[in-house]
Amino acid sequence: MSATLTAAKLTADDLKATFDAFNRHDIDAVMAHFADDCVFFTVAGDHEYGNRIEGKAAIAKAFTGVWTAMPDVQWADHSHFMSEDGSRGVSQWTFGATNPDGTRIEVQGVDLFRIRDGLIVEKQAVRKQRPAIPAK
Repeated sequence: MSATLTAAKLTADDLKATFDAFNRHDIDAVMAHFADDCVFFTVAGDHEYGNRIEGKAAIAKAFTGVWTAMPDVQWADHSHFMSEDGSRGVSQWTFGATNPDGTRIEVQGVDLFRIRDGLIVEKQAVRKQRPAIPAK
């Protein structure tokens, strides 16, 4: 008798849980669905794709760096969907945070995910450009 193994499948609910964890600043829960060899393309950087951060540990460090620089950061009104075959995912959100200089960022954006074996192997972050909102 042989058993057929089915690859784990990441769901829209898993993406929602990841963003809920971002909002709690819970790095272990955020990284639960990331593969060890994942790649993150940031919203800004030195290249047309932002910057490329490789590996789970480096990505976790980058995420915690955002929380340190902007302690009130939140990804509000997030929604999520997956491709029918489970190989791609999309998360839409509104990013809000106070910069260290007191100005605010409030912009909409998306994350485009590539999925392999139920884990995120690529996170491509894209968000709107908008001038910072002056400090009150």
